[in-house]
Amino acid sequence: MNMTPSEAKSLVELLKEGSENALCDVVFCVPYIDIPVVAAALEGCKNIAVGAQNMHFEEAGAYTGEISAPMLKELGVKYVILGHSERREYFGETDEMINKKIKKALKSGLIPILCVGESLKMKDEGITLDHISIQIKRAFRKIDIDDAKKVIIAYEPIWAIGTGRTASAYQAEEVCASIRAIISDIYDDETAEEIRIQYGGSMNAENCESLLSMPDIDGGLIGGASLKADFNLITGCVKE
Repeated sequence: MNMTPSEAKSLVELLKEGSENALCDVVFCVPYIDIPVVAAALEGCKNIAVGAQNMHFEEAGAYTGEISAPMLKELGVKYVILGHSERREYFGETDEMINKKIKKALKSGLIPILCVGESLKMKDEGITLDHISIQIKRAFRKIDIDDAKKVIIAYEPIWAIGTGRTASAYQAEEVCASIRAIISDIYDDETAEEIRIQYGGSMNAENCESLLSMPDIDGGLIGGASLKADFNLITGCVKE
């Protein structure tokens, strides 16, 4: 929850010059109210898309304050973050709700960015992979293989979000590789290789190179570091 529309427009104007030359896909996932002005500022940018930070699993109805997939589509949104740890913690979103949202996003032609991750307590208890496996299996319940390949998975250790703490490149790689193995078990090896897996725990300009050098980390879900010009250093840090 950062930036008014005018502030978001100024930031995007600053970032898009560097992002247009990036060798990776770039998505700006902004608050709902900022979407129209950001979409207008990015018009004509080939490899920069607009994303939303959440959406409801119904298309319309008595859900005051919620935003639907058709609403987002009409504004030019292509991606949507689903299951972010803050949505799970502060707004009570369950794995079942997130599964419904993923299905609705896919049916509506939006690309879901599914967030999974463990708390510090889970990490210390050694149940990180058990917890993430349950999150993923529930999130992909009754989603066919062709749709599954469209989903992006973002591993965001909750203990590293906004804290300045970051999983080491090898810790992050271990979990991301395990996520790929879980997808392989649910579907097959080809699907697991095709799905993009991101790391999303305080990635910044200083640590992105080591994290993105890992074979199973395909990109980053950038939080605080996306609010400043250093973001362009991250989009320029791409594996060959």
